[in-house]
Amino acid sequence: MICGRSCGRVVWLAGMILTQFAGLASGAERFELKDKDRVVLLGATFIEREGQFGYIETALTMAWPDRKVMFRNLGWSGDTVWADSRGIFDPPQVGYQRMMDLVKELKPTVILLGYGQNESYAGDAGLEPFIRQYEKLCDDLQPTGARLVFLTPTRLEKPAPPLPDASRQNAMLARYVEAIRQLAARRQAPIIDLFAIPPAAKNLTENGMHFGPGGYAAVAQAIRSQQKLPTRGFTSAQEEQIRHLIVEKNRLFFYRWRPQNITYLTGFRKHEQGNNAVEIAQFDPLVEQIELRIDELKKQ
Repeated sequence: MICGRSCGRVVWLAGMILTQFAGLASGAERFELKDKDRVVLLGATFIEREGQFGYIETALTMAWPDRKVMFRNLGWSGDTVWADSRGIFDPPQVGYQRMMDLVKELKPTVILLGYGQNESYAGDAGLEPFIRQYEKLCDDLQPTGARLVFLTPTRLEKPAPPLPDASRQNAMLARYVEAIRQLAARRQAPIIDLFAIPPAAKNLTENGMHFGPGGYAAVAQAIRSQQKLPTRGFTSAQEEQIRHLIVEKNRLFFYRWRPQNITYLTGFRKHEQGNNAVEIAQFDPLVEQIELRIDELKKQ
């Protein structure tokens, strides 16, 4: 996916706010990816759409090009810490267990968690249950031994009419973000504080809530600044080449863990076409081939 001139303008705009952003978030604990880390991204729409554009994963990949790091995106649009969106035709708790089983199967050493925006619409009454369930999610992930990294929601923006003003939710969202900050502190875990990005002169989202390629490019730049990620002098063309491979890898992995006819392959109708489920694992070598290519390119 090529973001073109509009992406360049948004990245330039992000550059104008990076100094202020870094100052606001300078107290946040930073994290580092180690050689042979296996990173699982877990969360809602922001996480899933990042897999489609790959800017944040590219920033993390290029920060330590001499280290072999695997990324697996398990984001699910509209999800919550209760896995409300993952039940498919089953109750959320069944989807939650499926999610936990898949995370454990991937054997992560780092889990990047991105929740809170959807849950904030429950208001003050929903804040305590949200944090209680977030704590439970962290506890349930503990057997993996993975290092947890928290990602706060971003600020919502006011889009052009006739779309509703999503930014009205920011006052409540700020309360949820603060609770996430406190949760990260209790867990002694790093936090990537995207809510600290000051409002931009030009919207970074497409509709007040969801980022397109230019928005993700800007957020990736902000993460580089906040986390003080190492820079290795790669050209934009080199990064773009790797990003395109990351997007393709994520697409193939998406088909691996969320095949379009999942109900027939592994769900309650698998008695009809479940014999075709053997083909799901055939995506694995395709994903690995792209990862080998990424490793080659980032060392050049």
